[in-house]
Amino acid sequence: MAKANDPFESQDEDNDESEDEDVVEQDAVSLLSSDHLEVKQMFEEYRQLVEGNAGEDRRAELAAQICSALTVHAEIEEDIFYPAMRESIDDELLLDQAEVEHGSAKELIEQIESMDPGDALYDAKVLVLGEYVEHHVQEEENEIFPQAEKSGIDLDELGVELAERKRELMAELEED
Repeated sequence: MAKANDPFESQDEDNDESEDEDVVEQDAVSLLSSDHLEVKQMFEEYRQLVEGNAGEDRRAELAAQICSALTVHAEIEEDIFYPAMRESIDDELLLDQAEVEHGSAKELIEQIESMDPGDALYDAKVLVLGEYVEHHVQEEENEIFPQAEKSGIDLDELGVELAERKRELMAELEED
């Protein structure tokens, strides 16, 4: 799979230090919400490409970007955010559901990554992935994030940890 540029990367690329500072300043909820907004915009752009009968190359490039962004986002949530929430909030079922939703999204991502944009159901799979993600984002932003903000956990420190891991994962994707 061709790796696209970091879909969450700041447009201001003066130097790595300023980019690090921008990311570090976000608390966990802000960082994850920012990721949600970015991927929502990518899905909307993808929908417009499909409706406009855009070429396969552009659709494949954007689909790869979406898949990479979601893979990194899911990993930082599963490895860092959800475990912290399990210790801080009393809603195991909600967190279990979020992880199951991640599993479904990952399966669809694997299918998309193994396909070509001209294959039957390719566009449908990308668009359905967008619907899954939209549902998942709504639950996180309306249920998990408010509980996180009330929990007393240090969301700034958690944001730093998420940002550092995200940078590592994006660097690994660029090496592939």
